[in-house]
Amino acid sequence: MTAIDWLALLHPVLMILFVYPVVGATIRLGILVREKRLGLTQQPALVPREHADHGRWLTAGVVVAVLIALVHAFLSKALVPGVPFNGGLPRLGLLLLVSLVTLMVLLVLLRAKRPALRASFGLLTWAGLLGLGAQKEVWRLSDDPLSGDFWASHYWAGVLLTGLLVFTLAARPEITRQLRWRRLHVVANLLVMVLLAVQAITGCRDLLEIPLSWQKPAIERCNVSQRRCPSPEAGAAAASPGSGAGAAVPHLG
Repeated sequence: MTAIDWLALLHPVLMILFVYPVVGATIRLGILVREKRLGLTQQPALVPREHADHGRWLTAGVVVAVLIALVHAFLSKALVPGVPFNGGLPRLGLLLLVSLVTLMVLLVLLRAKRPALRASFGLLTWAGLLGLGAQKEVWRLSDDPLSGDFWASHYWAGVLLTGLLVFTLAARPEITRQLRWRRLHVVANLLVMVLLAVQAITGCRDLLEIPLSWQKPAIERCNVSQRRCPSPEAGAAAASPGSGAGAAVPHLG
């Protein structure tokens, strides 16, 4: 595997080793918080704070994982030998700079206190991810909401998932204080759990479909719609020692 192939693994590795375990802990803590609020069980005073902290870590982990995937998409296209990157180094540098700025905006969002600042930085974080994801180097099944491929796309499910998590992070104080926001939070997180399951399935599917960098020239010659790849050249067998038309025929007399 090359360095760019190892970079491609960072996205699924971060999701598997960090994001999904934190999801489980966050859900469990959320159930405990709800039981405490309804008076069903007695819970330590730190449980609500732990739930909020896990939610922050979850959102940050997902955004970082998405940024890694996007940066890989750009670099994997820019490093293809003999194929010029659209816009050259200036555009590649701009895309990497936007990725860095999006990460910095997320860090500011994690510290913002005022509602207007939280809303602004939340929108900027999601807008940065949307702008980067809209680039043609980022692969997705379809951009047509009327097609089945759109709803089976790992990219578009990830866009919605990230947006819901960023919204929850930005609205955390309101969720803590107001009942209607808590109800909206519960509905949004039910959808988040569904999307996380969809992402696990489509992510495994995409890992099977995305070839290593040195395999891409051969895979790109395949017909995806017909699920067929070209057969080996006829001359390959002839070139092997002791076979083909040029091989000597032993005398049996």
